[in-house]
Amino acid sequence: MSNVDTTAQAPAEHPEPGGKTFFGQPRQLANIFGVEMWERFSFYGMQGILLLYLFYPAAEGGLGLPKDTAAGIVGAYGGAVYLSTILGAWIADRLLGSERVLFFSAVLIMLGHIALALLPGGLGVAVGLVAIAIGSGGLKANATSIVGTLYSENDPRRDAGFSIFYLGINLGAFIGPLLTGLAQTTLGFHYGFGLAAIGMAIGLTQYSFGRKRLPASSRIVPNPLPADRRPRMIVVGALAVIIIAVAVATGLLNVSNLVTVVIVLTVIAAIAYFAIILSSKRISSVERSRVLAFIPLFIASVAFWSLYQQQFTVVTLYSDSQLNRDLFGWQMPVSWVQSINPIFVIILSGVFAAIWTRLGTRQPATPLKFAAGTIVMGLAFFLFLPFANGADNSTPLIALVGILFVFTVAELFISPVGLSISTKLAPEIYRTQMVALFFLSVALGTAISGKLAEFYDPTNQVPYFGVLGAIAVVIGLLLVLATPLVRRLMAGVR
Repeated sequence: MSNVDTTAQAPAEHPEPGGKTFFGQPRQLANIFGVEMWERFSFYGMQGILLLYLFYPAAEGGLGLPKDTAAGIVGAYGGAVYLSTILGAWIADRLLGSERVLFFSAVLIMLGHIALALLPGGLGVAVGLVAIAIGSGGLKANATSIVGTLYSENDPRRDAGFSIFYLGINLGAFIGPLLTGLAQTTLGFHYGFGLAAIGMAIGLTQYSFGRKRLPASSRIVPNPLPADRRPRMIVVGALAVIIIAVAVATGLLNVSNLVTVVIVLTVIAAIAYFAIILSSKRISSVERSRVLAFIPLFIASVAFWSLYQQQFTVVTLYSDSQLNRDLFGWQMPVSWVQSINPIFVIILSGVFAAIWTRLGTRQPATPLKFAAGTIVMGLAFFLFLPFANGADNSTPLIALVGILFVFTVAELFISPVGLSISTKLAPEIYRTQMVALFFLSVALGTAISGKLAEFYDPTNQVPYFGVLGAIAVVIGLLLVLATPLVRRLMAGVR
């Protein structure tokens, strides 16, 4: 039996065009838009000051860690967020359904931010980041899956709807670092973390009022775990916690190797996930072909995110020292740099949505969109080269604004499109877990971005930006060449 509310008032599946809408989309999108906006407010607001908190000296309110260690922690944490989408997706598909997992995940995120705000030093970082990572993983995979339930497979509004959903993400991402950055510079780091907790509380409250209007399919458990297997899973979960605790206590897992461990676990998880889905006897040959088509998109996505997510590692370090942040005699907080990209996303997401809607079936196929995003991301890294090896405060703010504009163009070719294609290529019984696979590509890229930061040398930046940019361009060009094959494997999905 599925855990689904079957009352007579259950909302209709796949709301069709007509009636009350949210910017031309199903009105239920507004509720998911809202909770994701406030979750991103808290997530990016906290992440905008996290690296600074880790490496700033104690005299400035920080923990005084070495910069490469701090960057590794941020990369590992970011990777763990997306790695946790596996857990959130599994619980949704086997135990609770997407809607319930989203609700409980939002509660856990709020508690994590409270821990960062109230608990001192390393204890607050450990408890807070673990809670936020697990909660964010559960929320991200399931919010995306719920958006997918609002549309039929061939609804032409689908990609535009995901772009509008992505707009909500970036409204929160824009406001969060601005306010937490001000709180951090005027009151201290813990006030910034506290503000992130308040934002998540607001999002949780508004979501609670609209939960019942979501489609009944958002509460379905598509592949329920048999009751006799649940004790076994409890034992496996308990053993995992014990193993992690012992690894930390013995020093086997520590801040120096954390990012490497996350990378290895993510690679193993991705391979295992593809193997499980592809070997399943419950999916059709067409569904299997579509999963195979997702593999090259996964690889391109990893390459893209390994560069893009350096906004929170290398770009933050660059902005703290090499960027001229003087605004008419006032020093702009470093965290405000994190709000530049969301401004462009807010502006351009509507433009991209309109373009895809207007082009309809004439728009570029998804593999070409992924290839374009990866190539443009590589070109964005090349744009750092004219300012390489510069003195302190030598890079004009407008230059970094321009570079982050190119980041955004690349992002809009991949991120909202990736969310959409993961729901379209998904086998029916693995709907949420295919979304988790897309987020695994983000997890791997994000963790790699933290590892790559170890090779960043402020005095010799040309090899760093040049080599990484070139690798991304080459991967994008290879995907262009592979597009005809990938499209055949997609079996009619664009």
